Amino acid sequence: MPKRSDNITAGAERMPNRSLLRACGLTDEELSRPIIGVVSAYSEIIPGHINLDKIADAAKAGVRMAGGTPVLVPAIGVCDGIAMGHIGMKYSLASRELIADSVETLAQAHQLDGLVLIPNCDKIVPGMLMAAARLNIPSIIISGGPMLAGHFGGEEVSLSKTFEAVGAYKAGLMDEKTFYEAECNSCPGCGSCAGMYTANSMNCLSEAIGMALSGNGTTPAVSAARIHLAKHAGMKIMELVEKDIKPRDILTEKAFVNALCCEMAIGCSTNSVLHLLAIANEAGVPLKLETLNEISEKVPNICHLAPAGPHHIEQLYAAGGVPAIMHELTKRNFLDTSLITCTGKTVGENLEGVQNKNPEVVRPIENPYSETGGIAVLWGNIAKNGCVVKRSAVAAEMMVHEGPARVFDSEEDAITAIYGGKINKGDVVIIRYEGPKGGPGMREMLNPTSALAGMKLDKDVALITDGRFSGASRGASIGHVSPEAASGGEIGLVKEGDIISIDIPNSKVNVKISDEELAKRKAEWKQPEPKVKSGWLNRYSRLVTSADQGAILR
Repeated sequence: MPKRSDNITAGAERMPNRSLLRACGLTDEELSRPIIGVVSAYSEIIPGHINLDKIADAAKAGVRMAGGTPVLVPAIGVCDGIAMGHIGMKYSLASRELIADSVETLAQAHQLDGLVLIPNCDKIVPGMLMAAARLNIPSIIISGGPMLAGHFGGEEVSLSKTFEAVGAYKAGLMDEKTFYEAECNSCPGCGSCAGMYTANSMNCLSEAIGMALSGNGTTPAVSAARIHLAKHAGMKIMELVEKDIKPRDILTEKAFVNALCCEMAIGCSTNSVLHLLAIANEAGVPLKLETLNEISEKVPNICHLAPAGPHHIEQLYAAGGVPAIMHELTKRNFLDTSLITCTGKTVGENLEGVQNKNPEVVRPIENPYSETGGIAVLWGNIAKNGCVVKRSAVAAEMMVHEGPARVFDSEEDAITAIYGGKINKGDVVIIRYEGPKGGPGMREMLNPTSALAGMKLDKDVALITDGRFSGASRGASIGHVSPEAASGGEIGLVKEGDIISIDIPNSKVNVKISDEELAKRKAEWKQPEPKVKSGWLNRYSRLVTSADQGAILR
């Protein structure tokens, strides 16, 4: 059976191509086998990526053991935590498109037969999944694994502790010595940050949707089991190539429903909504925000990992990981267990013998944290195309709230007001012109939400933005407002002091003014100047769609 790589290795016409491949050290034997791209986002600036060289080595060993020829190729990545709070965050979401494009470029230019995709952090996982769906050649995800929790103040902690410590320090609730201890002890080593933030959400959902082996989302980065998993992924890609099982065979509409059910049960980051929409677009699968609420209304939330609760990814791993969650969901037939996965087996076959080993970490479905899912979509006159909230991380007293709008046209202005003690209990902070187009790049608002939490205001103050939130955010943090302000969305028409009404159980968010007043303000609205006028971010701002479409490029 012909291989894709025959386009660079077979026949007299490809002698020059083979000559160049020989220059890379490849032998006749290696050129005769399927060539597998091992796409590694390794770098020395991201804690989630500093171990990816070891993961790549293990994956390459697995490919060789199964009779393939592995070739290492690169991918970029941005650390959202390091990029937070400055211009760097404008590049984070936008980098997802660069990653997808670069994986496509390398795979097509070199006619690779299959891909072992090695991401770990926020935009890298979905970027690689988007590329896999777009290319539709045999592919498998193997991430670098989660960081272990830190220890500080007599408790397990993770990255969110550091951001909340800033708010506490600014409010005089933490002294300098304790502040430094938090800095040194919250992130103990390599891996994706230890809570159910975006990176771990997407790594877990990669399992749930069928594109990664069991354990991908929760096996610790520092464990030998992670190396074993990478070797197995390398071996498995050869089976996928032999059986010609492609991403679009796996990424079906029913597979996305399975992933969304797991998202609701786990209580994933709101960013996962953006990414699932974008991956579905590449896979040619129709997926709309309305579907999320339909699933959220019936699938209970059975996990409360940081920042929603005290547990971290290592506890979920010990409890049985994502398979334990999926096993609970099968009790009510929420999952389609007949679907094919990257194991070459069905979801049901993958779950045979799985048990929930710790009902305190993964609650039995009969005893959930809530009967509704961890993510909710809200609509209203300031979010006509929807907005998203991590319902499982919202305090009960903030599920329904009314308060005066405190309006800011950038994250910097909002954080200055918060640190300056100018936000009061009951306020609704509005941060706008931070969407995909207006930011540009739809920055995460972890600094403002963490400052509010650190100042003990997360149960009294809501935050609404056309930007987005880190998975480390907690409280009534409502993001992805669509249409965004820069596109003429109604969030750009809210004025200081307007009363904002939030009703999460009933999926509503509104400004309490008349339709006539809103129309009058819209007629007076003027398109602002773009914040970035040069470089590829300017091009991105002109091509990017709104958050309700996954912030994809058209």
